[in-house]
Amino acid sequence: QVHLVESGGGLVQAGGSLRLSCAASGRTFSSYAMGWFRQAPGKEREFVAAISRSGGYTYYADSVKGRFTISRDNAKNTVYLQMNSLKPEDTAVYYCAAKYAEYRSSWSAMGEWYDYWGQGTQVTVSS
Repeated sequence: QVHLVESGGGLVQAGGSLRLSCAASGRTFSSYAMGWFRQAPGKEREFVAAISRSGGYTYYADSVKGRFTISRDNAKNTVYLQMNSLKPEDTAVYYCAAKYAEYRSSWSAMGEWYDYWGQGTQVTVSS
């Protein structure tokens, strides 16, 4: 069981950077695959990035590849999303998600796969 608390959202100008954090409870954080999703007003939730339980495998949506980096610090029970070269189209509520993973490489770009979700944090990128 994991409780997720997100932070780090805010308002930045295009081209700027933000780092989102998602702090998780529990002693078994290292057994959970983690993902970041976002949802803009009037649009469906979309996959952003995912990371396997030990951090050895990462996956990105094409729209953020090369600009965003997902990472995790299992000693701190925290997953991060470093967002660089932000664009106005990155504006959305960003959510982190978790699911217990039996395999080292487990991940999913489908939100339905995840069992636990954070409350979301707003990211707004001005033009």
